[in-house]
This record gives sequence, structure tokens and C-alpha cells, in this order.
Amino acid sequence: MKYQRPLLKKLLKRVREPRKFIQVIAGPRQVGKTTAALALLDIAGPGFLAEYHSADDTAHRDAVWIDQIWESLRIRMNFERKKNAVLIFDELQKITDWSASVKKNWDRDTRENRKIKLVLSGSSRLLLIDGLSESLTGRFEMNYAGHWSLAEMQGAFGVTPDQYKWFGGYPGAAAFIGDEPRFKDYIRNSIIEPTMTRDILLTTKIDKPALLRQLFEIGAGYGAQIVSYNKMLGHLQDAGNTTTLAKYMKLLDQAGLLSGLNKYSGRRVETRGTIPKFLIHNTALMSAMRKNTFEEAAANRAEWGSIEECSVGAHLVGQVNARSNASLFYWRDKTAEIDFIIVYGNQVLGIEVKSGDDGLSKKTSEIFSARFPGAKLILVGRHGVPYEVFMKADLDDIFGSF
Repeated sequence: MKYQRPLLKKLLKRVREPRKFIQVIAGPRQVGKTTAALALLDIAGPGFLAEYHSADDTAHRDAVWIDQIWESLRIRMNFERKKNAVLIFDELQKITDWSASVKKNWDRDTRENRKIKLVLSGSSRLLLIDGLSESLTGRFEMNYAGHWSLAEMQGAFGVTPDQYKWFGGYPGAAAFIGDEPRFKDYIRNSIIEPTMTRDILLTTKIDKPALLRQLFEIGAGYGAQIVSYNKMLGHLQDAGNTTTLAKYMKLLDQAGLLSGLNKYSGRRVETRGTIPKFLIHNTALMSAMRKNTFEEAAANRAEWGSIEECSVGAHLVGQVNARSNASLFYWRDKTAEIDFIIVYGNQVLGIEVKSGDDGLSKKTSEIFSARFPGAKLILVGRHGVPYEVFMKADLDDIFGSF
């Protein structure tokens, strides 16, 4: 039996409910958004129609295309005497004024009591959210399709925890784990390059495209390190200013490639403008940019510790992106530092990752607890929560344990 992500089960349930909300699937490339959307076609039965259309083509840049497809489905429903339908649009954010067209057609079907259920999917979460916020507030539910977790990669492909740290969570790349040059080519050519060109450069005005690429390469190289934008300027050609770098970092984040985490202060206003901490969204993006191999990296204790921290961070990015009331930060106070801080609702949790024999620093723990009374602090590693156990837990599991 083919492996099914939990996301698909949720979507099937929602599409079978009475028509109320547009279902939106957002997330990075090559994680199964289109697969999930296509699986919804299988629900068609007696009295039911289902259609899938992709705008992932430069020829489809006109909102009239949306109107024509929608109207043809209405006509088809009448001719075939069908009372229910599912209309799926993939990568719709690439069409100019798509949200206005969707609003017009969705509202018309609502007025006329026509039961066309709508599913939208896209790789640029930023563009999708912008369009939804402009015209479709209150009409949609967001379903985040993130990178595959350790549990999913183990369940579908038998990936080991150590393999997951290096090869990450792309299902299409799992077949190449035994052929690392091919794996790296796949990640660079089928994920990184299309994301850069089709999801960012073709949809957003970028004055310095070479700078965008350099920023990603440096971020992937630095791993989970804290690097100021001013320091980055010294490593980049034609870098412009820190405002440009911050803007490009946001685009890389929304495209599912790289984040620049803010420092946690406990007061929202102080988190802005802080020195960012690089965090790759999937460790495959990092390992594909490196010259060494899985075996060589695993034999280097310092490098492997950094990779494990990046893997935990990537897992947390996916967890936070799937929730509207969760945020991810880091914390540092002079020599005291905590790798990740999760704010979930009104709860705060610090997470320190230690792959070796070291435990939590008593001094760091005391400073953190004094600075943020009521916040929890856990260690992921040999002397805390084992990596494999932590990586199979979601935020509800983690916070529910306190």
C-alpha cells in the first residue's frame, strides 16, 4: 500500500464535509502537495465531479484562465446532472490577480448554492497568503505541507535517524541515498534551482538575483550559526545594504529554503532587527551544497553535532509553520545561549541540542530561568530526550508533557 501523509487524510475529511471553506495547501517544493491534490480526484463518485488544473506554466498568466475553467465546470455539472464537484488549482499564485478571480467565482457559487468545493495549492506560502489576505479573508482554511519528518521517512522508505540528519526529508530523493552524487544533483537541480527561478525570481521583483543565490549558499554553509547582516556584507559581492539582505532572507524563508531566526527577548518589539541565526529548512539543502560525503561528515564530531542541531531546527520550522500561534527563535545573553526557543500560545520552551557527552550548562540554565520565569528548558541528545524520540514528536506532544 502506498504511504499516505497525515495531511492527505485531513484534506479528504475536509473535502467530504459540506461546502464552507476554500482548502489551501501551502508548502515548499517536492513534499507532496500535488500528490495530495491529485489524490482528491479519487473521491469522485456518483453525482460527483473532480478536476485538477496547474498554473505552473508561464503561459497561464491571466485570471481569465481561471474564469474559463470555473465556468466550464459549471456547464459540465449541468450537462452531466452532477450536484457536487471539487475544483483543484495548483500553483495559482503565479497568475496575476488570481485572488480577485477566485473571490468572484467562489462568491457567485455561494449565492447560487452551487456545491463546487475549491482546493488551492502553491509553493510560495508568502504569495498565497498575500492573495488570500487581500480578497479571501474568512473564506479559507490553511493546510501546511511541510518537509517530511523522520517518522514519515522511516515509515515510507526505512530511512535511519543518521541518514535523516544528512539526507533530510524529501521523498523524491530517498531513492538516491545510496548514490550521493546523484542525490546532490537532484536536490540542486530539482529543488533549489526551481525554487529560486520559478517560485521567487519569476514571481517577485528582485534587483540583485545573484545576491539572493549567494545569501542562500552562505546560509547553507554556515548551518545553525548566528551571523550579523553587517558581517554578511563582507562576504557578498554587490551586497547592497542590510535591508536588502533581510528582505531576501524573508523570501528564502517563505519559499521553504532558509530562515534567519530572531533572538528571543520576551518582548516582541525587541526581536526585530536582531542578529539572525541561519537555519536551513531541510538538511538535504545543506548537504547538497557540501563537498564531503555522509560518511565523512558522520566521522567529524564537530560537524555532525552541527548537522544534528540543524536537523532538529528544521523539524521545529515545520512544526511552527503548521500552526498560526507558534513562533521560533534563538536566545543568547553574552556567553549563555539556547539553540531554539518556541513560543506556542502563551507557553515558552527552550531547546538545547547536544549530540555528544555534554549536558545542559548549569550556568546557562540558571540565567535562562531567571530571565524568563515560567519558561521550560529541555535537552535533546544523549543525556536528555533522545534525538529519535524528539524528532517523532509534534508540538502538542512536547508541550503536553509538561
